[in-house]
Amino acid sequence: MATATKPSTKKTVLITGAAGSLAKRVIARLQGKYNIIAVDFRRKVDTDAGIPSYLVELHKRGFEDIFAEHSIDAVIHIGRMFAHERDRMQRYNANVLGTKRLLDLARKYKVGQVIIHSTYMVYGASAYNPALIDEEAPLKASEVTQDLVDSVEVESLANIYLWKHPELNITILRPCNVLGPGVRNTISILLARPLVPVLVGFSPMMQFLHVEDMADAMVLAFEKNKPGIYNVAPDDYVPYQQAVTECGCRKLPIPSIPPMLPRSISTALNWNSFFPPYMISYFKYPVILDGTVFSQTFNWKPRRNLNDIFSYYRKQKLVAKATV
Repeated sequence: MATATKPSTKKTVLITGAAGSLAKRVIARLQGKYNIIAVDFRRKVDTDAGIPSYLVELHKRGFEDIFAEHSIDAVIHIGRMFAHERDRMQRYNANVLGTKRLLDLARKYKVGQVIIHSTYMVYGASAYNPALIDEEAPLKASEVTQDLVDSVEVESLANIYLWKHPELNITILRPCNVLGPGVRNTISILLARPLVPVLVGFSPMMQFLHVEDMADAMVLAFEKNKPGIYNVAPDDYVPYQQAVTECGCRKLPIPSIPPMLPRSISTALNWNSFFPPYMISYFKYPVILDGTVFSQTFNWKPRRNLNDIFSYYRKQKLVAKATV
């Protein structure tokens, strides 16, 4: 006599940005314990058997079909379009309208938890920043540059839904610079280069986090489910120009005055992927996060130190030299 198969009791987790280095690590940690759905707007991700993969833009109609087809319990929203990938309007559509669409669908289909991957850049880089920035600090990035308006608006949206719709159990994570193998954000592209621009007279303190530690942080935030807003950062930091040296880069001094000059140089030389005009302020003034709340709430501490992070970039350059 045939026995009926029991329905799966595993939670189903939709992960956006599945083609990215961070998302792949999160998927690897959750696979087996949960049913995973992989989504990306760039390309359809090759996944292991049993993991559905979709190529879809979050603000387009087809995204809802995934919610209708699968009973989704949680969303980990990592997918974000960087400034060097598309123009401002395309980024706004993908990042802001895409996130709003995701949150609306989460409400409609009664998703019980949403994790949103944000960025420390929303605080803005200013000479008047406090020594340590906590989660209650104002988000001033859009006052500095229009190219970060989408990042600030995503946060504003998430905050509105966090307080108006507590049933979504929204957690917003604001990490510092995330580096490591496969990471393609601006600072990682920059430090992977043999010759790196530095502003004469400036070397702000910066924080760096290994992508493996960030993946651990995201999984903890998901599994412990303590909604709120959290900075994710280590206790240590290092001057930018020291980080450049420790990554095996040579320095290319750029005049810092008048203030518009480095931006003009970046624009003229088409450095948008690694030294974009909108980030010039971040290479002048520190944005140091106080990560105490996340560390204590989730009992989290990064396992990789600065040398572990920078050694990857040094080794990549040594390999490149050896193959020349």
